[in-house]
Amino acid sequence: MTYRYINRLKKKNRHLDHYFTTTGKLIFLLLHANFNFWLKLSQERILCGNNKTGLFRFGFFFPQESEGGLYVCMNSFLGFGSQYVERHHARTGQRAYLHITRTRKAKKEDDNNSGSGHPPKKKPTRLAIGIEGGFDVELEQYEEDVKVVLLPERQEVTSEDLATMPDVVRERVSLSMAGIMAADSVSHALQVQQWDGEVRQESKHAADLKQLDNGLKIPPTGWRCEVCDLQENIWMNLTDGKVLCGRRYFDGSGGNNHALLHFQETGYPLAVKLGTITPDGADVYSYDEDDMVLDSKLAEHLAHFGIDMMTMEKTERTMTELEIAVNQRVGEWEVIQESGTTLRPLFGPGLTGMKNLGNSCYLNSVMQVLFTIPDFQNKYVANIDKIIDEAPSDPTQDFKTQVAKLGYGLLSGDYSKPAPDPGDENGASEPRGDQIGIAPRMFKALVGRGHPEFSTNRQQDAQEFLLHFINMVERNCRSGSNPSEAFRFLVEDRIVCQQSQKAKYTQRVEYIVQLPVPMDQATNTEELQEAERRREEGDSSAPTVRAQIPFTACMAALSEPEILTDFWSSAVQAKTAATKMTRFASFPDHLVIQIKKFTFGLDWVPKKLDVSIDVPDTLDLSALRATGQQPGEELLPEVAPPPLMTPDVEVKGILGSHGNDEDDSLYSPLLSPVLDDSTVSQLCEMGFPLEACRKAVYYTGNTGIDSAMNWIMGHMDDPDFSAPLVLPGGSSGPGTTPTESLSEEHLATIVSMGFSRDQATKALRATSNVLDRAVDWIFSHLDDLESMDVSEGGRSAAESEGGRDPPPGPRVRDGPGKYELFAFISHMGTSTMCGHYVCHIKKDQQWVIFNDQKVCASEKPPKDLGYLYFYRRVTE
Repeated sequence: MTYRYINRLKKKNRHLDHYFTTTGKLIFLLLHANFNFWLKLSQERILCGNNKTGLFRFGFFFPQESEGGLYVCMNSFLGFGSQYVERHHARTGQRAYLHITRTRKAKKEDDNNSGSGHPPKKKPTRLAIGIEGGFDVELEQYEEDVKVVLLPERQEVTSEDLATMPDVVRERVSLSMAGIMAADSVSHALQVQQWDGEVRQESKHAADLKQLDNGLKIPPTGWRCEVCDLQENIWMNLTDGKVLCGRRYFDGSGGNNHALLHFQETGYPLAVKLGTITPDGADVYSYDEDDMVLDSKLAEHLAHFGIDMMTMEKTERTMTELEIAVNQRVGEWEVIQESGTTLRPLFGPGLTGMKNLGNSCYLNSVMQVLFTIPDFQNKYVANIDKIIDEAPSDPTQDFKTQVAKLGYGLLSGDYSKPAPDPGDENGASEPRGDQIGIAPRMFKALVGRGHPEFSTNRQQDAQEFLLHFINMVERNCRSGSNPSEAFRFLVEDRIVCQQSQKAKYTQRVEYIVQLPVPMDQATNTEELQEAERRREEGDSSAPTVRAQIPFTACMAALSEPEILTDFWSSAVQAKTAATKMTRFASFPDHLVIQIKKFTFGLDWVPKKLDVSIDVPDTLDLSALRATGQQPGEELLPEVAPPPLMTPDVEVKGILGSHGNDEDDSLYSPLLSPVLDDSTVSQLCEMGFPLEACRKAVYYTGNTGIDSAMNWIMGHMDDPDFSAPLVLPGGSSGPGTTPTESLSEEHLATIVSMGFSRDQATKALRATSNVLDRAVDWIFSHLDDLESMDVSEGGRSAAESEGGRDPPPGPRVRDGPGKYELFAFISHMGTSTMCGHYVCHIKKDQQWVIFNDQKVCASEKPPKDLGYLYFYRRVTE
């Protein structure tokens, strides 16, 4: 088609013969290379930003401002770094690439410049990003140089060259270049999405709010809490006019929760923050809806208690202003870490910063730590050439390619260069802590795709993201080496029935050790009590005192026996007391410890524990190794969990020792206890779905509210969390899942852990095809799996006796339980849903702080304030 097109051009434009004899090769290459692009351009009309998703994507490495610029294939619209464009040409035969290089423009100083070389920023007045009045989205300004490059000759065609060519060539090629550049600007505009944290909904209680005719009139000033006399953070209930203090913040400041307690006692839902009332509105909070809301009848509701909204003036900061202040503090380098210390910027391989894409600091911190671990370096960075050569036609959607791209960017040092000072045109100033760094946009989009939280621009829990990423690695490493094995270990639970003294052993796979924080073990109890007393008395000058918790107390809380008061014992066929002991059945190469700072108060409101823990540099866990069944110790009989009595399922009992399928008269009534109604009721009162509460009690074997609550917290994200419980049973029972309906992805994941396909099938069938529960099930039934009649190859056990596989079990590493600290991730803020993350990593005996694009030598690493700690095994 291209040849016929050129012949028609030659017939219509005889003067083109001259170009085909002198520069004919160049014109032919341009026409041939761009013909597919023109065809797509005419069909899809991707001109001047009409392509809302962006025309091209960075397939390999990072954008135009990096050294060597960006090469965009004019057929597939994939972008490549200079070191990989020739590879793409060799693999695909594509010849024409748009070469884009950028040079950062110096910023013009504002007329109100403070003299520091940096224009002052407008103070945000709205809790928003990318919206007028909100936090600024700083868009760098660049000068761009664009030209077409033809491979393999690397012949360049500039805009000046195009001006000398025939009109048809100039118009077509210029159109192609303009289409790509316009689409680039669209993708750049979408890099930081707009977010508005002040959009509030009308309260469902506002229209019909009932107000008591108690004759109460509230003065326009001078408010005090009616319980504790606190004068700040004062709220008035819009139903009865009670004036009470607000919630207590995570650091002990704020109020004393009296307004919240009043709602819990009365159920009166709406309260207004006194001091924020103006003719334009006020802060209104709905305790029932647990959010800031709008009240369209606020003036009427205030007038009921004698408050004239039109004459009121603001005397306190609104909740939005308080949140803005917190976010501004979090964004300051001195407040985040090591305040008052001049930090020396670092540059080079393994010292590359990452841009914050809008609340992506949790991702940045986790990935910085992971790529200091040899398993991840060897899997993705050492093999990058092989990964690139084997990448699919669209590498933007390939997990291995994008992880390798990120790892190379962090470790190579190619992007670890000082960010130019906007006010220093000559580059004579000292390098700042900020780097050019890398922006992991494509990686973030890929790992967050389809996830309700990680696909958003909201702040997330770094621990949850670490587990999410490990899960993705597991799914994508079904063959070959699996770097997540560096974290994988086995935990053994030993439960001893106090009445029969018989024991039960189960094992499960874990990747993180969750360390509890025993607040009652604080070493500065007197200081904490004194500070609390002063706050309750309304002393605004009371200092904030942080609880000092010994690390040994945290370890003791983890390892000490747990008392189970409602344990259903299969030995005595009744509920009784039991003790549960947790130990390590194996020690991983790298141990991750999470300090459980985020918890729930008595009112189930999330809060963060402000604690300091003396985490050691070295750790010896040898004493916590599991020992397995003791000599002479009897095991509890293997009996299925008690069945669930539901309206649509009639359960007569569990088959007794002398029963059979045809005759249920010998069913033992002692083996058919129903669920603990009180535990189910308590969970329902907390607001959880009924079916989820039933499942929680069922799968924890009626062992009590704490175990059921832990199960709920661990399964809230399950797609079937609220679905009715399906009981495990025989081949035709309600709990079975036909083989053809089992998820191949789930089967492959379990097989990748070292189990056979038959064992994986049995586990999924027993747990209704839910992967997490199947993994838990499989480690609780290792003895059953070892004696399965059918082996992996489909032969009977007798037929495969000679070549029998080793006993089933996970693919875990094991070794001495001695470790040294090499990294930790810290969090600042009131909860995991806000605030900021940074990480410290020990490199060549020097602690380095990674704070997004800032990479500096750490002078005072705050090891006592970490959230996630990373240890590596000490080799003898």
